[in-house]
Amino acid sequence: MKIAVLTSGGDAPGMNPAIRAVVRAGINSGHEVYAVMDGYAGLVSGSFEKMSRKSVSEILAKGGTIIGTARLKEFNKLEVRQRAINNMKEAGIDALVAIGGDGTYRGAKALTEMGFPVVGLPGTIDNDLACTDYTIGFHTALETIVDAIDKIRDTSSSHQRCSIVEVMGRYCGDLAVSAGLSCGAEFIITPEHPMNKDEIIERLKVHKSEGRRNAIIVITENVCNVHEFAEEITQQSGFACRATVLGYVQRGGSPCAEDRILAGRMGAYAVDLLSQGISGVAVGIQNSKMVHYTFDEVLSTPNESMQDIYELAAKIR
Repeated sequence: MKIAVLTSGGDAPGMNPAIRAVVRAGINSGHEVYAVMDGYAGLVSGSFEKMSRKSVSEILAKGGTIIGTARLKEFNKLEVRQRAINNMKEAGIDALVAIGGDGTYRGAKALTEMGFPVVGLPGTIDNDLACTDYTIGFHTALETIVDAIDKIRDTSSSHQRCSIVEVMGRYCGDLAVSAGLSCGAEFIITPEHPMNKDEIIERLKVHKSEGRRNAIIVITENVCNVHEFAEEITQQSGFACRATVLGYVQRGGSPCAEDRILAGRMGAYAVDLLSQGISGVAVGIQNSKMVHYTFDEVLSTPNESMQDIYELAAKIR
């Protein structure tokens, strides 16, 4: 077969190891592998590049994606997707591996419904896709957040402050919960575990009266305006409070070993599925085993938050 691979949506550390795995597993299985440049936009423009083993040499440690990514709202139009399929057929491409988040999966599902074989890999730091325990990029982003919070706590303790740290996740609190547990945060606020401002402020007053020198609040983006919340805490709790929005720094950087291994396993598994004639599915990992589910199943299943980790963080706070 001729297999194409693309990365779409927000970049995530580990996408390059996933690309490498698809290319090398594909070549080793007797297939030709082509990179699609800049996501679904590359499908529509017909931007394909044949890959070799050398093409993916020395990319394991690189963050981002060497083949580029983009968001293409127009891909929801039938005529745009048909152009993409026509381009692939003209290039002799038989199947596609799409690496990205839920938007990428929706595009992959639409191509599948039009009769083109696609396998999806979960590449997003947010860990917000169902049917997989972890997504490619999550663990690297988590390490970045933990490192930042450890540094912020040093300053908070020195100045006797409360610090709010806003992390990514869109509408999934897995990064905040995992980082909060890892850093011993006093408060973890996520979409699944909304905050009670009054309760937090009252508990901070107690912390202050007990002589504690700092407090850390980890919060998922889109929950509230963290700068306004910091001002409320400053005015009412006795702690001076500052808010830090970590932003895009969480997406970058060299992927950690866990993400490199996960990406390698998922990329090779995707090639195995296509070699067996299986498509229209998304790859996942559950209890350390590779699994696959239809795009319909993944997109229609509510993502389960890390309730056990949240409860553990509360027990040992």
